[in-house]
Amino acid sequence: MGRTNPTYRDQVRSIEERWGDYRRALRGQDQPHFDRLFEHGRQYADAAGYQNPTDPMLALLVSIVLAQERRITELETQFDERES
Repeated sequence: MGRTNPTYRDQVRSIEERWGDYRRALRGQDQPHFDRLFEHGRQYADAAGYQNPTDPMLALLVSIVLAQERRITELETQFDERES
């Protein structure tokens, strides 16, 4: 029998489509940043899919925050290395 629930990746795609009007209303300079948030969400799709969340938006937001936390740590490390 086939899968009864949409995959996490499908759910993220659906969320991104629902936020399409919001994206279009953003200033051009902010649209790439908005797109990058969804890239972050897809980056952790395997982990989020394994979690099988009832609310995919929550998993998407956690994935985005995790990617940003990782990036902050990388930048802090680079900064500390330059300071030394």
